[in-house]
Amino acid sequence: MRFTKMHGLGNDYVYVNCLEERIGNPPETARYVSDRHFGVGSDGLIMINPSEIADFEMEMYNADGSRGEMCGNGIRCVAKYVYDYGLTDKTSISVETLGGIKYLDLTVEDGKAVLIKVDMGTPVLAPEQIPIVSVGDAVIDEPVVVDGTEYRMTGVSMGNPHAVIYVDDLCGLDIEKTGPKFENHERFPKRINTEFARVIDRTTVEMRVWERGSGETLACGTGACAVAVASILNGFTEDEVTVKLRGGDLLIKWDRETDKVYMTGPATVVYDGEIDI
Repeated sequence: MRFTKMHGLGNDYVYVNCLEERIGNPPETARYVSDRHFGVGSDGLIMINPSEIADFEMEMYNADGSRGEMCGNGIRCVAKYVYDYGLTDKTSISVETLGGIKYLDLTVEDGKAVLIKVDMGTPVLAPEQIPIVSVGDAVIDEPVVVDGTEYRMTGVSMGNPHAVIYVDDLCGLDIEKTGPKFENHERFPKRINTEFARVIDRTTVEMRVWERGSGETLACGTGACAVAVASILNGFTEDEVTVKLRGGDLLIKWDRETDKVYMTGPATVVYDGEIDI
């Protein structure tokens, strides 16, 4: 199987051009290639497929083989792949995902896509649609008890479910212990991506993320969008926010007039390879 290793701010996936390649068992393949000792090493597998309703389809799997609805860093890499590898010459494309069709604008320099702006769509706040078990119309600064400790969470879906938790200390956070407790908590019927965030100022927030099915990753695009939306809802920031992740920065804007969230950031090719599966 031919593949390309790519990353968005260190959130790395194995990408396969499934206009040419065929993968018989994507969950098993995802687990195999994601292994950082015996495989390629990645946060998961992303298949670039033809689509009947968009320019391309992004079919993504987490490192544990579970199917993911959407990946903000992953979709930027898909856009870079299809342009850089000659699958399209358009600088505005649409990509089908389980989280809906996303629209992307590419900034091109010297024949390569260097920056991608993604229309991430409308944030979903209704708890039953995220889903989060709650009785209100939205989950904003709501208490949740995890492993005996009470936290305050804000719930957002950006095509996949997120719980944003504000903390004072990100460096001292034992995310390897706390992350799985959130992910598998009874209030999250489809598990959850958990963002631990700290507000720096009115235009800047930093975060760490525990991704459902993958563990801590260096970046999460949908998670950065969720953090920006949550920070705006809680009155912490303006409508345009720089979100600082372990792998780098993303610029997130929530256009309140159109109710659309826009994410702008880079995508990087690491190398091309072949692997027996």
